[in-house]
Amino acid sequence: MIRLHDARHGCATLLTAAGVAPRVVMEILGHSQIAITMNTYAHVVQDTQREAVSHMDRLLRRRPDHG
Repeated sequence: MIRLHDARHGCATLLTAAGVAPRVVMEILGHSQIAITMNTYAHVVQDTQREAVSHMDRLLRRRPDHG
C-alpha cells in the first residue's frame, strides 16, 4: 500500500530531479519555508548538480571538428 506521504515525497523527488525550481516545489508541497524543502530534498539537488557538472565536463572535453 502506498501512503499519501510516500506519493507526495515521490512527486517532490521527481520534480526536484527534473530540475524544477526549489521555490516551485516548495509551493506545490505547501512548505512555509524554503529551508524545509531544501533540507528534505538536498540529496536530490546534489545528485542533479553532479549530473550537470558531468555534462559540462563532457562538453568542454569535446574537440571541435575543424574539417
